[in-house]
Amino acid sequence: MGTVSLGNFYQKEQRFILLKSVWIRVLVFWIIMFFSFKPNVTGHAHVWIHNAVIVHFDKEGMAGFKQEWVFDEMFSNMIIHDFDRNQNGKFEFPEVKEVYKGAFSNLKKFNYFTHVKINGKQFKVKFVRDFNAKIVKNKVIYHFFVPCHVKATSSFKEIRIGIYDKSFYTSVTLLKDQVLFKNDTGYEHHHNVELNKNEPYYYGQVYPEEIVLRFRKKNE
Repeated sequence: MGTVSLGNFYQKEQRFILLKSVWIRVLVFWIIMFFSFKPNVTGHAHVWIHNAVIVHFDKEGMAGFKQEWVFDEMFSNMIIHDFDRNQNGKFEFPEVKEVYKGAFSNLKKFNYFTHVKINGKQFKVKFVRDFNAKIVKNKVIYHFFVPCHVKATSSFKEIRIGIYDKSFYTSVTLLKDQVLFKNDTGYEHHHNVELNKNEPYYYGQVYPEEIVLRFRKKNE
């Protein structure tokens, strides 16, 4: 990605404040969000997410995983202002569709901040399903499912899941006690959360945090 000068950044910030069109505001937000800035010691995130992950199994093996993103107050207020059209404190179905279109679907270009490796081989997240958005205690929460089918065998397979924005405009914090499993009774599995020091991002300043999951069929 190209760099954006500080002058352009401030111009876009002012345009974002002044323009009242929902679509222009959201577009400007994503432009700011996804372009890297020149590295410096004061670089930091501007949007914060707390993330929980639920790994789903089916009769074949791992089916994928659900994510829950809880956004910070400032970003939440912006989304609520723009998409809670009737100002009743919740997103109805038509409003959820607008949130998806205006403030989520663009993340497809960035693999939804989701980085997966299966036995060391990269798995590209091309799409997600079952998107939902809701408002809880003035915080916006996204839910969505990432299909990632990995067939179980008698030997362990390793899945590495990292959720992070390489531009570091968005900071994603994994809630370690909220890495959960569903329909897993037929499988032996264990996991830990660790820093991947082999693949730093944001000019080598940040190590991605990854869920390292190993699973196999239960021995009868």
